[in-house]
Amino acid sequence: MNGPAEKATTTHKRVNPLEGLKPLVLDAAVPISSYYLLNKGFGMSTVAALGWSSVVPALRTVWSVLRERSLNALAALILVVNVVGVLLASVTGDPRLMLAKDSGVSSAIGIGVLVSVAMGRPVMTAGLKPWITKGEPQRTAAWERLAASEPRFVRAERRFSLVWGIALLAECLVRIVGAYTVPVDTMVWLGTVILVVAVVLAMVVSGQLAIGPMEKMVECELETTRQEPSPATYDAYNTRNAHNMYNAHNTYNAHNAYNAGVPEGSCESAEAPNGTFGTPYH
Repeated sequence: MNGPAEKATTTHKRVNPLEGLKPLVLDAAVPISSYYLLNKGFGMSTVAALGWSSVVPALRTVWSVLRERSLNALAALILVVNVVGVLLASVTGDPRLMLAKDSGVSSAIGIGVLVSVAMGRPVMTAGLKPWITKGEPQRTAAWERLAASEPRFVRAERRFSLVWGIALLAECLVRIVGAYTVPVDTMVWLGTVILVVAVVLAMVVSGQLAIGPMEKMVECELETTRQEPSPATYDAYNTRNAHNMYNAHNTYNAHNAYNAGVPEGSCESAEAPNGTFGTPYH
């Protein structure tokens, strides 16, 4: 039974749900927001704003390689996107070309996400995991167990990133086609509409194909864990069974001895020379 002290300890150990979002904030939100702040707020050029906003993902990428001996996929992706943005910023030409280049960032993100899925390290997991685990240690532990032993869970995790990669890449292709087939004045506002529709569709489809099934699997894993007896309970159960079996064995022997007319525990209740059990000598 959980006492007040144990409940207080459990409450104290509860992790802030925002803690799990820290990598997503550092690797994606900070670079993107800093770009708009520098470009729109302080009037920096596109190249300068992209360059300064790349500092955090660049440092995070190098840090992960040197310290953790692994690549921070999300930070590396944002860095690549910024580099693509710098290259596209130098592109000039007719209005249709300018409209088409706006989709370059989406294509870079979409391709990066699809490559991460192919490598078995879906980059969108950085945002998906905190959403499903909600920062709770029990849910996080359930996620880790499922990710290590449940193929359906792993497939759903990759499916989430796959949906977003395809959506962003498709949005890029549609905007490029529209840039050269739709009137320029129309495409100026239609490009934003296409992006919003792609994001909404990705949210709905990924929710049905990935988030929903993964949340159910985590809940089932938690329920299974709650139903499993603790080691102490299991030991007590075995001890009680052994004690009951011992009592039943003694009662059985006493019953046999009584039927044979021999007092329980007497020497005559031992095995007789002729092989009979509990039969007195004559």
